[in-house]
Amino acid sequence: MTGVSIVWNVAADVIGWYIWSMKIKTSVTLSEELVHTIDEFSDQFKNRSVFLETAAWAFIEQLRQAERDAQDMEIINRNATYLNDEVTDALTYQVAL
Repeated sequence: MTGVSIVWNVAADVIGWYIWSMKIKTSVTLSEELVHTIDEFSDQFKNRSVFLETAAWAFIEQLRQAERDAQDMEIINRNATYLNDEVTDALTYQVAL
C-alpha cells in the first residue's frame, strides 16, 4: 500500500465517521413483526437505530449498483453490433485443434 492510498483510506475513514456521527432524530412506523425480527439481531448492533441505518445504507448501495449495472448494460447494448463484429473477426483467426 502506498503512502497516498494510506492517506486516502484514512481520509475516507474520517469523512465516513463524520457523516455517521451527524444524526437527525426522526420517527418511523414499523410493523410489530419487523420490530421483533430486528430485535432478534440486537446482539449484533448497538440499537435499533444502528440496525436500521446499516440496513438503509446497504439497500441504498444495492440501488446504486443496480443503476450502474443498467448503465453498463445500456452501453453494451448500444455497442452490441460492433462488439459482435469484433468477436466474429477474432474467431476467424482461431486455429482448429
